[in-house]
Amino acid sequence: MRQQRVVIENISPQVQCGAFFIKRVVGEAVTVHADILGDGHDIIQAELQFKHQNEKVFQTLRMKELGNDVYTVDFKVLKQGVYTYKIRAWVDHALNWQHGIEAKLKDKQHVKSELLDGLQYLGFLQKKASAKDKTYLKRLEQIFQLDEEYNKATEEAISKRLHALFTEFPSRLLANTSKELSVYVDRKKANFSTWYEFFPRSAADKEGAHGTFKDCERLLPRIEKMGFDVIYLPPIHPIGEVNRKGKNNVTNAEEGDAGVPWAIGSKEGGHKSIHPELGTQEDLESLIQKANKLHIEIALDLAFQAAPDHPYIKEHPEWFRKRPDGTMQYAENPPKKYQDIVNFYFDADAYKSLWQELLEVTMQWVELGIHIFRVDNPHTKPYYFWNWLISEVKKKNPDVLFLAEAFSRPKVMQQLAKQGFSQSYTYFTWRVDKHEITEYMHELTQSEMKEYYRPNFWPNTPDINPYHLQGANEAMHIIRYALAATLSGNLGIYGPVYEYMVSEPMQGKEEYLNSEKYEIRFWDWTIENKITHLISRLNFLRKEHSALQQTNNIRFCEVQNPQLLAFFKWDNAYTDKLLVVINLDSNYSQQGMLQLPSEILNPYEGNGVELHDLITDNHYNWTDEWNFVELHPTLPFHLFHIK
Repeated sequence: MRQQRVVIENISPQVQCGAFFIKRVVGEAVTVHADILGDGHDIIQAELQFKHQNEKVFQTLRMKELGNDVYTVDFKVLKQGVYTYKIRAWVDHALNWQHGIEAKLKDKQHVKSELLDGLQYLGFLQKKASAKDKTYLKRLEQIFQLDEEYNKATEEAISKRLHALFTEFPSRLLANTSKELSVYVDRKKANFSTWYEFFPRSAADKEGAHGTFKDCERLLPRIEKMGFDVIYLPPIHPIGEVNRKGKNNVTNAEEGDAGVPWAIGSKEGGHKSIHPELGTQEDLESLIQKANKLHIEIALDLAFQAAPDHPYIKEHPEWFRKRPDGTMQYAENPPKKYQDIVNFYFDADAYKSLWQELLEVTMQWVELGIHIFRVDNPHTKPYYFWNWLISEVKKKNPDVLFLAEAFSRPKVMQQLAKQGFSQSYTYFTWRVDKHEITEYMHELTQSEMKEYYRPNFWPNTPDINPYHLQGANEAMHIIRYALAATLSGNLGIYGPVYEYMVSEPMQGKEEYLNSEKYEIRFWDWTIENKITHLISRLNFLRKEHSALQQTNNIRFCEVQNPQLLAFFKWDNAYTDKLLVVINLDSNYSQQGMLQLPSEILNPYEGNGVELHDLITDNHYNWTDEWNFVELHPTLPFHLFHIK
């Protein structure tokens, strides 16, 4: 039996009754709400207790009642790692006593007996208060008992000073405490990052040559100038020779075909080795260091799979599964076939040694200076494996971030985020129409997902040439990048292909013809065009405006045209406010009336709202709730700063 009178329930935020942690980045606030109620009409007090994993003592913050038995408070997370938080609540008998006296005095009742009853609460305060307050409390004990001091006693009984002491030093008699919940705090890059993907083997400055890490170094100033802060390199390991794929995914490679980087492992080594034509470990370290000087991080691919001639096959056959005829089963995702890849067998009896080896692979690159990983097909490995691996890495290296490349079923993608992935690929790649975009953003930012799922918006990837970009014009490429850059705190592009609008598809498929996955391509990295200019401008503005450095603070605006999308974004401090309007039609001008949200218009009634277009540098003053907008495909979006 529990001798408690206060019920604590419906605590938010939490994920699946606390089974998983919520996520924040350093400096963010956690706003906690809970339903807290007691029987009768007694005064309830509640406080939040929270601490970082390296702290022994909980800090406390008193919660505020919002009405209808809902209590709330904010606490800030200032360090990386795990914070725990819980709620403690109690019937506050001292404040209840004070409130009762106040009510009776208003009703002209005599409260001598009540004053004597209050001596017990003064006695408790004597143990907690300062020397000065103890003198005050001693005086109250005296006058509460003296008939000739009755008027003074009643005055002090309901005084603000006594109320403040009761509030500061509660007895917490029979307090009820909720279970502990947790929040994992990452560095700020988990919320805000701008990725640029290219194949290092295609970085050479001469056609027909194999690119190297030194060639990648040559590209750093260009990528830095465009405003990207993460360079993601597909696998840099030796590529299998057995069952090597040829150009356009043909099953028989011709002599000189480079193979697929994700088919990892050959006589040259495996996951701990570097493709010899890319350079040495020292070359990679040099690339990492020079990128860091430009405030760019190098992200590597974690692809936990093997080519048929990977050294693991002979050294650790217990990590793989053979078919009844003794042959090795290559990877499949029907109708897709990956003859050049063999999957690890995570159900093997030797799973512990397999897990340990994959952790060692990860840690080798972490120790070399890699603190961001894009993880290939994580949904084809056990969820609990990822929970273990990510937790083990972050114990000593909390800076490390993991991006889940899992274009899979919604609950599968959500589960990976719950298990610890820092960021996640999304369905944005296929969300084109206004209702699709708004519906998806509401799911990401208004549901429980906002507490644990950090989206990363990619208009394209080497694996995905979406139908709306196939043969698309310049305007469509600008539209898609503008959407990604303003809707999501994290975004990425498969760089040169996107910049130069290379979008010829395999017939009937969302795949690139002459895909760089299967062959080395030569790019003229000196080209600049309207797309590269606008990408650079948007990336610069993302760094300048904190409203664009997060995803969740967004409200869509009513626009009387299905081809016009408008939304209001603001930062957590509500000091940076933006209005974004985008024409989703890449071929024709679109116009319509846009309704300003009340948050923008009301504070400025009478003077209008001053809007500064950060792309064109034009200024506007809107005085009405509804305002006319028109956008042409030549520049299909407005990015307004609200002054």
